[in-house]
Amino acid sequence: MKTYNNLVEATNDLMKRGYTENLSLEGDTIDAKDKDIHMTADDIEIDEFYRFEGPSNPSDMSIVYAVTSKKYNLKGVLVNAFGTYANNSSSAIQAKLNHDQVSDNLNRSDKPEADAVLKDK
Repeated sequence: MKTYNNLVEATNDLMKRGYTENLSLEGDTIDAKDKDIHMTADDIEIDEFYRFEGPSNPSDMSIVYAVTSKKYNLKGVLVNAFGTYANNSSSAIQAKLNHDQVSDNLNRSDKPEADAVLKDK
């Protein structure tokens, strides 16, 4: 993954790389409002994500997702808060966003022991 200094730099670069749809998290869906598309967790893949913390306020945190949907043939950018202002939804979309972050950033030795138990079943 690339490294960006700020949210604007990340979103601008992602848009240059083809992530042109402006996506929003709306409850249980990620929406491309200008196309009236409402995607569920099964409709998307998280290609990349980048976290940013505000320079003057650590509680001012956001995350940028590069999202692809083969079903709707689109690529877009989703910006969401995390930390203090995070969406605490229990939806499948939120679970997918959180799962992809954790899965890609944990080393095998860091994963919970429950993974080993599940493999044995």
